[in-house]
Amino acid sequence: MASAGDRESLSTDVVIVGAGPAGLAAAIRLKQSHPDIAVTVVEKSADIGGHILSGAVMDPKGLDALIPDWREKGAPVGPDVSQDHFHMLTANGDLPIPDLIIPPLMKTPNGVIVSLGDLCRWLGEQATALGVDIYPMTAAVDVVTGENGEVLGIITGDLGVDREGKPKDSFARGIALLAKYTLIAEGARGSLAKKLIPAFALDAGRSPQKYGLGIKEVWEIAEDRHQPGRVDHYLGFPLDNGTRGGGFCYHAQDRKIYLGLVVHLDYDNPTLSPFGEFQRFKQHKAIAPLLEGAKRISYGARALTSGGWQSIPNLAFAGGALIGCAAGFMNAPRLKAIHNAILSGMAAGEAVGEAIAAGRANDTLEGLQEKVLATGIEAELKPVRNMKPLWSRFGTLTGGLLLAGFDMWTNQLFKLSLFGTLAHKGADFAGLKRKDAVTAKQYGRPDGVTTFDRSSSVFLANLAHDEDQPVHLVLSDPEVPIRDNLPRYGEPAPLYCPAGVYEVDEQGKEPVFRIHAANCVHCKTCDIKDPAQNITWVPPEGGSGPNYSGM
Repeated sequence: MASAGDRESLSTDVVIVGAGPAGLAAAIRLKQSHPDIAVTVVEKSADIGGHILSGAVMDPKGLDALIPDWREKGAPVGPDVSQDHFHMLTANGDLPIPDLIIPPLMKTPNGVIVSLGDLCRWLGEQATALGVDIYPMTAAVDVVTGENGEVLGIITGDLGVDREGKPKDSFARGIALLAKYTLIAEGARGSLAKKLIPAFALDAGRSPQKYGLGIKEVWEIAEDRHQPGRVDHYLGFPLDNGTRGGGFCYHAQDRKIYLGLVVHLDYDNPTLSPFGEFQRFKQHKAIAPLLEGAKRISYGARALTSGGWQSIPNLAFAGGALIGCAAGFMNAPRLKAIHNAILSGMAAGEAVGEAIAAGRANDTLEGLQEKVLATGIEAELKPVRNMKPLWSRFGTLTGGLLLAGFDMWTNQLFKLSLFGTLAHKGADFAGLKRKDAVTAKQYGRPDGVTTFDRSSSVFLANLAHDEDQPVHLVLSDPEVPIRDNLPRYGEPAPLYCPAGVYEVDEQGKEPVFRIHAANCVHCKTCDIKDPAQNITWVPPEGGSGPNYSGM
């Protein structure tokens, strides 16, 4: 949080940070309702959609509300969901879960399989056609605040800075982009939201936000194994009773499947590797036959919110608001968030438009919370609010899922919960046990056919980081990884990172901690899971990071 200082300043009416579904929906709705309002969207990726990763089966009601004729306009979506199956995996078995016992709150009627990256590119085109100014390769690194702490806009990142922080010949200083209102749509664990939430006490009285790490691959499979529109969700193996999460396989168009695993980041075993668990998942007999003779096309990873209703912060602050997954509107039981991101963006866009039309600027959008939640977000998230805490407290196989299912059925049938509203017990990083209190997990060597190492995987993420730019993974205390984390936890960073960013090496017979920042896929897991909370993810130079294709 800073002043503009002597930076060059530009002005707009509304600045939106992040060209994901929430940010683009806000921009589109602003221009639909108030064409004369100037709207600017900044996006850190090189191309719109380049940093977007999601499963994804989309509930279309958000897009229906934003652009009712989206199909006629050629939105790039895949097949409608034709089959939706739930499975409980054991090490050697695949037990179908009968559809009759699945709570309706976990289902997605009229679901559509999509590449969210492709959809955001299309939404970007719709926004541009309405007059929205979109600037990719532009990282927002801070907010500009006024005399009373109100947000006046953002500061964009400097370009052309070397690893030591010194300007190179190509140096261009970031600017202050000032606005009447600033909407934060960075996605889960965004760097600006991380500053704004405590600064404005937006999380006062809320449970801590919870997170999962989603790892996804796109495969092209044999024609005789492909069933367009088929959706499968998996619980159980490879995750143990105390580790929440599950796998998915979505049959998209053109013989492609979207294959992935979500591991909730409140796991307690420091030797667990979400990446390693994903490799094990692909070896299960429910999955492996699909991959025979198949070709892996893309790889990526991203943190997602899982705290739900009780973790939603206050949205409005003086000068702007949080929208989309920056606020945490993920429905964890359904593994759906796209529609809620769009709906929240639309509601915020309408509120901002009305405020500007009334001559207001840089104040608090009173009533925004109610307006956003009234879009259907409250009606959807409140009935499933206890699923995550019940699962976390009682485990997958020892009653947690049964209790969660019971709670969702009582909400479905009687509009009440016998549990009230359960709070989350703590932040995800606080759950790790010492390494001497757990059984160490072991992972086999990859075969290069179905299972892979991190280096060959991140190659498919099309990474682009200038090796000479400052390291964007900042250690508050460089001594902590070896001095504290290594003896207590075995230093878990090389394991929880899905991209090979962190390494414990040896130099002169002494352990050293290395950061390979050029490998980073911007998933934010380290910022969330580091047990010492010593790692801060900050935006690298605009245009850096993955450039996902079809994710």
